[in-house]
Amino acid sequence: MHKLMLVDQDPERSASLEVALLAAGYAHIIRVGQGENLLAAVRTHQPDIILIDMQSPDRDTLESLRNVSREMPKPIVFFAEQSDIDTTRAAISAGVSAYIVDDLPGKRLKSVLEVAIARFQEHQKLKDELEDYKSRLQDRKDVDKAKGILMQHRNLTEEEAYQLLRKMAMDRNMKIGEAARNFVAAMALLGGKF
Repeated sequence: MHKLMLVDQDPERSASLEVALLAAGYAHIIRVGQGENLLAAVRTHQPDIILIDMQSPDRDTLESLRNVSREMPKPIVFFAEQSDIDTTRAAISAGVSAYIVDDLPGKRLKSVLEVAIARFQEHQKLKDELEDYKSRLQDRKDVDKAKGILMQHRNLTEEEAYQLLRKMAMDRNMKIGEAARNFVAAMALLGGKF
């Protein structure tokens, strides 16, 4: 079962929410007060999911969520008593997986948390794929630039330049994009303008 961090400004509500979470099958619950450093608490306790219950997220809370999402991404479920469209957008932008404006859902609590986890995992997968595509595109650009330099300065064909880069990468046990970046940087240090 998931380790859940519960952040609540109201100890009474926090206690009733903890009872609902226990009833939903969440046995490992870490309670954190709203004033505590959220990122430090996440680092210390390593929760699988974060549940926040408050009237409405303030600027400090949103910044804390942004920091957690950037440094230690986790599914975040936010229960708010009141909200407007700008606050909801700001919360989603800060990394909240599910933003529920309503009283605590009771019977629906487990399904809300499961949906938030699934949405978070899908979002992370898309982010990882995007980063991979960006990295591959940058590698391709760097390889093309290095090939161009080799073709110009060594009078090689494109295929010969590619094979030379590939050999450099293999000899140094690195990816071809990294070898190309190193080659371009070395040529720039030697005074080449590319």
